[in-house]
Order: sequence, then C-alpha cells, then structure tokens
Amino acid sequence: MLKLCLSYGTIAGLLVGVPLSIFTITGTSDHGSSGMLIGYLTMLIALSTIFLAIKRYRDKTLGGVIRFWQGLVIGLGISLVAGVFYVAAWEAACAIAHLDFAESYAKAQIARQAAAGASEEQLQRLTAKMDAFRRNYANPLYRLPMTFAEIFPVGVLVSLICAGLLRNRRFLPAR
Repeated sequence: MLKLCLSYGTIAGLLVGVPLSIFTITGTSDHGSSGMLIGYLTMLIALSTIFLAIKRYRDKTLGGVIRFWQGLVIGLGISLVAGVFYVAAWEAACAIAHLDFAESYAKAQIARQAAAGASEEQLQRLTAKMDAFRRNYANPLYRLPMTFAEIFPVGVLVSLICAGLLRNRRFLPAR
C-alpha cells in the first residue's frame, strides 16, 4: 500500500506542482478568483489519481472488494505525498522567480479594496492586517503548513468521496 501511495502521490504531486511552478515562474499567476479557480481545478485533476489508485488496489490486490477505511487511508496517503510535492514546487518556484508572494498578495488585496471604494479607515485596517500577514508569511514554520493546507483538505474530500464510492463492489466492477 505504501508503494501505491508513493507512486500515485508522486504523479498527483507532479500534476499539480508543474503547472503551479510554470505559472509562478512565468508570472502568469493571478491573486484573484480566476487564479484560485485554476489552482483548485488543477488540484482536483491531480487528485483524481486517488480514485485510480483505490480502484486499482480494490480490483487487483483485494479481488474487487475494499473497505471504506482502507480506501480512505490510500487516499490520505496520496494526498500527503501530493501535498509535500505541492509545497516543494511552491517554494522552489518562488525562489527561482524571486517572488515575494506576501508582498504582491498584500498589494493586490489593498488595490482591490481601494478600487471597490473602501474608506480610508478600512484601507488602514486592511494595510495593518496585510503587514501582519507579510511578517507571518516570512516565517517558514507559518508558510509551509499554510501552503500544505491549500491542497490537503481537497485531498481529504476527494479521498472521502472515492473511498465511499469504491467500497461498493458494484460501482465500476473489475472486468
């Protein structure tokens, strides 16, 4: 099971990490809703490997029957490995591109609120909040878990769904 988690997790990690790195290094990433949409769609596509791995394990190793908890463990293992790849890709891409994400994110948020007509008091509060975010984000003990927390909950959700579906032996039975 460990080999399965490592191999499918590596595939998922590369599927999510390579586009993330490309968008970050080329400067085409967006701090708005379209960037988040693309990011989470990429995560869902990459984490579809969870379904493939659980189905393969159910059909090839267990003879067509898997318990929910076995499927969930496989999915969480893949999510963990993919999350590590995701964090490593983000850190490497930011280092290569010399990107100060916290600074650019803070500026984008302040500019967005100013364009929306926020009052001076609201902008000052947001600026103070963004200054605190910049300080926190500079600390790897804050940044790394925060980056991991972007992808892992998606992996947990996908794992729960796949484990629930594939525990039913009649759902896409082996041929």
